[in-house]
Amino acid sequence: MKKIIATFLLCTGVLATTSWAQTASGPAANAASGGNTDEIVKMHQQVAAANRAYDRKVSAAKRVYNEQKAAAAKVRDEAIAAAHSGVD
Repeated sequence: MKKIIATFLLCTGVLATTSWAQTASGPAANAASGGNTDEIVKMHQQVAAANRAYDRKVSAAKRVYNEQKAAAAKVRDEAIAAAHSGVD
């Protein structure tokens, strides 16, 4: 029984090693080394650059919005304080 298990484990190890070696040098490895992958990488870089530009514009707009909101809140608070004190 031990010989059967040992043989099974040995065969599994040998087959796993050869299948790994085949996949490492197979078509997937060749595609990763060049070809259409360069175009895909360029596309992803362009998408990332567009997302970064968008994020910069949104954060700038949020800063302006927050500044205007703070100014409006200050005016509101002054008006509320004046109403509470009875001054027009």
